[in-house]
Amino acid sequence: MSIFTPPEKKEQTDELHKDYGVLSNCLYILKRFVRYRKSLIFFMITGAVAAASMSYIWSFIGKLVIDMIQTSAGGGDILPLLKLVTVTTLIELFFMWLNTVSSAKTGVGFTYIRLMIIKERIAKTLSMDYEALETPEMLDRLQKAKRATAGDWQGVQGMMTYMQVMLTQVISVITSIVIMSSFDPLIIVVIAVLSYVQFLYFEYIRKKDKKEMWDAMMPHWRKLEYMETVTTDFSYAKDIRLFGMKSFLAKKQKEVYDEELRHWVKSRQYWIYNSIFAHGISLVRQLIITGWLVYGVIFKDLTIGNFSLYLASSGAFSMAINEILMGLSALRERSAHTDDYRSFMDIPTDSEKDTIPVPKADKYVFTFENVSFKYKGQDKYALKNVNITIGAGEKLAVVGLNGAGKSTFIKLLLRLYDVTEGRILMNGVDIRKFSREEYYNIFSPAFQDVTVFACPMAENVSMKAPGETDKAKAEEDIRAAGLGEKLDSLEKGIDTELLKVLYDDGVDLSGGEKQKLALARALYKGSEVIVLDEPTAALDALAEYRLYKSFNGLVGKRTAVYISHRLSSTRFCDRVAMFKDGELTETGTHEELMEKNGDYAEMFRVQAQYYVEDKDIFETAPEAVPTT
Repeated sequence: MSIFTPPEKKEQTDELHKDYGVLSNCLYILKRFVRYRKSLIFFMITGAVAAASMSYIWSFIGKLVIDMIQTSAGGGDILPLLKLVTVTTLIELFFMWLNTVSSAKTGVGFTYIRLMIIKERIAKTLSMDYEALETPEMLDRLQKAKRATAGDWQGVQGMMTYMQVMLTQVISVITSIVIMSSFDPLIIVVIAVLSYVQFLYFEYIRKKDKKEMWDAMMPHWRKLEYMETVTTDFSYAKDIRLFGMKSFLAKKQKEVYDEELRHWVKSRQYWIYNSIFAHGISLVRQLIITGWLVYGVIFKDLTIGNFSLYLASSGAFSMAINEILMGLSALRERSAHTDDYRSFMDIPTDSEKDTIPVPKADKYVFTFENVSFKYKGQDKYALKNVNITIGAGEKLAVVGLNGAGKSTFIKLLLRLYDVTEGRILMNGVDIRKFSREEYYNIFSPAFQDVTVFACPMAENVSMKAPGETDKAKAEEDIRAAGLGEKLDSLEKGIDTELLKVLYDDGVDLSGGEKQKLALARALYKGSEVIVLDEPTAALDALAEYRLYKSFNGLVGKRTAVYISHRLSSTRFCDRVAMFKDGELTETGTHEELMEKNGDYAEMFRVQAQYYVEDKDIFETAPEAVPTT
């Protein structure tokens, strides 16, 4: 097996994964040095030369000192010796300073390069299609790419570190070979063979430990993570106390820890065996080297000075060879992680080279023509043969039970997904021909799952940088969305930081407040088409109706699409689209669909009983609201 082959390579099932190899990945890292911080190459070289020199300088000095002592024996002049020691000390201090500076520069530099590589990964992720990032396969690839940039000794930064280690040891090995060759080249071969035998046993133990400890423990660690979450997460605290689960959970956690302890004991035994073997090899190597050199002193006129030089050099050579072999093993592992990162980065994205700009228009009309869609890996269609036109300025209510296809319909309209069959037209043009970024600008969306960012409330509404945010407009839209009372209660008002992730005095919003924040965002963006995908699900039905009706007045003449499994929005909308099992079953006004007495009418009557105490709010006909 080649030392450049990734360890324990398994059959690759991901068609987008590539094995680049150690040399290719080293070149990839060096190119990042050139791109972001060229000085790192200089400091890597100077650091390696300084570190290698420090390991040999006293070997040479020892030889010279011994030779000088033997030459001047009985003469009593120690001045040359003092000069030698002084100069050597100064040289050693210089190399120490150079090594320290280089280590500091490379340590910070490697971290900086890793952060820049993370930045590249984030930029890549943000440029990928929403649909691609929702698939489990792509999420797995992204997770592997994140793992490759997770820390100092892992993945790409681990490669940088071991490249530095390897460079130092290669210089050390070359120096040793030059020195040892002047005595007997065969001793180099013997040391190299013994070091390789030691390395092979290390690899055997490492693989055995990985298989029987780390691989075997993967399911166990999931259990351990779950148990630690259950016993420390505050959300479980009420149930644990009220149902008296303390003793039960403590026993379960002890069982999990006992299982982990058994594996750790076995792992430690493996590495004890490796330590014994390594010490045995080192002893044999040292005996052979020492015996060989003693033989040279007795039978080949080897001087005592050269004896000390070769002895020290052989020790340094043995250590360097071991470091290189261990470094290669570590480098291969981190190269395999770097393969994961580069494979993710090389995934082709929609370049949109052939797209056309979205034309400026006062009105936008959207037409679904025989649109069907199925999610990747699914056999069943989420939407089937949908035909509908959304007119400019129309208020459309999209309704249906959970799982009916409403959100999928909206994702297709927003072009978060592209249709599987059929097409969607905007003003007569297939929306796939438009630039996604420009197309997104047409819409002001508000979704059920509201994401709050760790930044001031004003920027959470504008979704822009502070310098680009109109705070007055943000506050106006916050109040229009029903958050005025909350805003007045905040000491810093519109400048209040949300979430406690970055700031200890950050404010957390309730579910209903988050959804009102989403409505404020939609108002602030002010696009031609408003899309509300159940953003008020955390509110009760009557509060939802009041908020929707108020919001509808703010929309004005713009197109608006209201999505809900509740029917709060249908009375003030121009038209209703009823979805069931992925199909558009009915369209028409509320009155038309009630007269039709189909799926919509049945759903409305079922829900109307919950509003009977306040039926005047909905201006519902008596026959539509059954009494009890």
